[in-house]
Amino acid sequence: MNILVRGSKNQTEELEAKLKSVSCKLTCVDDFDLLVNANVHDYDVIFDLKFDEKSSQLKYFAGLKEIPVFVSAVKQSLAAAKFAFEGEIKCLLFGINSLPGFLNRSLAEISLFNPDDANQLRHWMLVLQWDYKLVSDRVGMVTPRVIFMIINEACYTLQEGTASMEDIDISMKLGTNYPFGPFEWADKIGIRHVFETLEAIWMDTHDERYKICPLLKTKYLKGESFYP
Repeated sequence: MNILVRGSKNQTEELEAKLKSVSCKLTCVDDFDLLVNANVHDYDVIFDLKFDEKSSQLKYFAGLKEIPVFVSAVKQSLAAAKFAFEGEIKCLLFGINSLPGFLNRSLAEISLFNPDDANQLRHWMLVLQWDYKLVSDRVGMVTPRVIFMIINEACYTLQEGTASMEDIDISMKLGTNYPFGPFEWADKIGIRHVFETLEAIWMDTHDERYKICPLLKTKYLKGESFYP
């Protein structure tokens, strides 16, 4: 099985780990390679792990009839990407979460562009040997919404001087058995991704739970992490 992957080195390595039990050949490209060298028709499956950053690449995949195309769709919905594209979608378009630390998880969250493609998705999940959970085509999916909301609330707590970063991280790990505290998680995922996803969810819902804490926004604007 030939798989085309558009993504960063870290994303590609995480996908390779996720597919380690599958007999396949991965061809990894950047934007220039996709434009000049990659014949997308030569592949059985396509992963665009940078789709959230540049969804205009949909024009290269949309016409691939019946070919599964898995794209990162956390900061935008598949429906919004299609609306911006304006063309016809002939491929099997599925949304995944390829933010750092989320791709190589035991359970994948998958969204559908076309609900009629659910059986096709089931088939390809068997081929790829992935356990998955079907989620709505909404900004933030499910797990990022929950984790990023926790990170945002932790930022409010720190900003108000209620507790230190270290105390908040330790309390969350001991109290909820999470693998990371909220500030550790933010640094691991990347504050840029946390901020941009929360901003997209806020614009989509205007739910006060996702209103970004000024401290988190400042860290994002300065390009800083929480820990040295």
